Amino acid sequence: MKRITALALGLFIIGFPGILPSHETTAQQSTILFDGTTLKGWNMVGDANWELADGAVQASRGMGGFLVTPVSYENFQLTLEFWVTDDANSGVFIRCSDPKNITAMNAYEVNIYDKRPDPSYRTGGIVDVAKPASMINTGGKWNTYEITAQGPKLIVTLNGTRTVDIEHKGYVRGPIALQYGAGTVKFRNVRIRTL
Repeated sequence: MKRITALALGLFIIGFPGILPSHETTAQQSTILFDGTTLKGWNMVGDANWELADGAVQASRGMGGFLVTPVSYENFQLTLEFWVTDDANSGVFIRCSDPKNITAMNAYEVNIYDKRPDPSYRTGGIVDVAKPASMINTGGKWNTYEITAQGPKLIVTLNGTRTVDIEHKGYVRGPIALQYGAGTVKFRNVRIRTL
């Protein structure tokens, strides 16, 4: 009889998970920032020719431009996929302090620039903050970035390889921006999880 009662209680709990306290909070769930079908939820800055194509957003012309979230973020884990040509200049800017005039001097720029003339802060690094621990070329294929910002701790993982792991007291909070600078740049599957 005890087994039947325990089994019935177990099935009841599985069938009604909302009655027990959960260890996951909304802050731990991932939010889709770009789903491949719309640019709703992004502000355009600059003159890049952002357009939707094959489940991604891409740009290939313009003097430069950004897609910027209207929401500011402080502590988060951002994941995304990007595809660039070998000559591309792009990046993911986090904690932007001026979302209308974004630079590497008022935000953290997680670089996407394989052929940067000074390779010190090339793809995988944070411009003027952290050199990448590994030199990974990304042109002509889909790549994955995982960017974690929690207080002063900044971690960048490129295609499963940790390229940056530092503490830096700089920018604390701000929007996220996807950059077009040169070449052809594509982004897809952009998600964020607040920490």
